[in-house]
Amino acid sequence: MVERLSKPDLDSYELSFPTKYSRSCLSQFLTCLWKQNLSYWRNPQYTAVRFLYTVIISLMFGTMCWKFGSRRSTQQDISNAMGSMYAAVLFIGITNATAVQPVVSIERFVSYRERAARMYSALAFAFSQVTIEFPYVFVQSVIYSGIFYFMASFEWSISKFAWYLFFMYFTLLYFTFFGMMTIAVTPNHNAAAIVAAPFYMMWNLFSGFMIPQMRIPVWWRWYYWANPIAWSLYGLLTSQYGTIDDPVKLSDGVRSMPLCQLLNVQYGYRHDFLVIAAIVVPSFCVIFALTFGFAIKSFNFQRR
Repeated sequence: MVERLSKPDLDSYELSFPTKYSRSCLSQFLTCLWKQNLSYWRNPQYTAVRFLYTVIISLMFGTMCWKFGSRRSTQQDISNAMGSMYAAVLFIGITNATAVQPVVSIERFVSYRERAARMYSALAFAFSQVTIEFPYVFVQSVIYSGIFYFMASFEWSISKFAWYLFFMYFTLLYFTFFGMMTIAVTPNHNAAAIVAAPFYMMWNLFSGFMIPQMRIPVWWRWYYWANPIAWSLYGLLTSQYGTIDDPVKLSDGVRSMPLCQLLNVQYGYRHDFLVIAAIVVPSFCVIFALTFGFAIKSFNFQRR
């Protein structure tokens, strides 16, 4: 009887389903997004502490760079203002990238079980993880930009503050996505930190602050244009000073030059490239987010 019942009837068909998953891709994404929303809301060690940390860093940088933005009579004043932007981008950006790695690492290992049960696809999980970061990074950018912009006394113009907020938002976003991407291609957050460290060093070196773009050797200049921090500084500095024609005393203490011309001669920044910078900086967010999504789909570091 067992042998007879173990064989299907001649007129029966193999069990099959029209789709791999019971829900559509959009439904999977929305469900995963709601799950991530609850997960982030119930994790104040990551979310609330990140906002508190941003407030502290904003106040610290604001007091250190008090009224740097309103001082633009000498070349050193412009270097100081650029340094304040550079330090904030690097400091808060790397902190974001490092903080998100253990969070995504835990979520990824939870997803292995649920993906194996065909509850949702890897891409639905990955892009919901990407999407949930948008509002949190936006609040973080508003906190930092509102505090630091006021304390540093940059020109109070709606358009210039909007540009500053725009570039800070997408800068913190691509740092966050970069941290997520390094987790997706490594087995754990310790390995991800090791992989990410050389990139931070190279981004720092070729950002255009330590060595201006005009002085970087030609054979290394390509990396300057491929460096996300360089584009962030390009947008931040150009949006603030690219249209100002006030004379600035050069470092020799004798000659003077219009501020917009100084940016072009000293750093290679042109105001007509501002729109291009506004396209390139969000493009890094897209590149890192897509790489994260397809790495989550392609790599499986589950040991059992």
